[in-house]
Amino acid sequence: MESEAVPQVSETGELPEAARRGPISHAIFRVARLHRMLAGQVLREVGLHPAQELVMMQLWDRGRMRQTDLARHVGADAATMTRTIQRLEKAGYVRRERSTSDKRSVLVEPTAASLALRQQVEELWSRLEDYATGGLTEVERSETLAVLEHLETNLAAHASDTELP
Repeated sequence: MESEAVPQVSETGELPEAARRGPISHAIFRVARLHRMLAGQVLREVGLHPAQELVMMQLWDRGRMRQTDLARHVGADAATMTRTIQRLEKAGYVRRERSTSDKRSVLVEPTAASLALRQQVEELWSRLEDYATGGLTEVERSETLAVLEHLETNLAAHASDTELP
């Protein structure tokens, strides 16, 4: 069953009363929810779920790495990363093995099958970027990215060190 996006701001542009002291936070929540929903829709075309592509992007760029390092780079907890890797392994996109130098560590690497997936993921991300930034000029895109990076820095400064990617 496909869920429909329901606007959280009224047609008059008013926020819910409780959100009026945090309109930017409310907007971030709405945008993130819609972005994740659209990402899920486009990623289904290649059989992935949101965040699995982020894991693959790290592996494509960095190659074989410890699962704990991969979780840190993606910003996921250990349990979530384990489930994600298991699903990607079942789909044939990653291979796992125990480290020979540290038996507690699991090494993860992309498979040859994942290389064909890479181009598709890049095309899907380009489409998602167009959905998000359609109608913005290059200057507006650059400014938006700068503001988002600044917001991320502000939020990271208040997050626990164990939660940071």
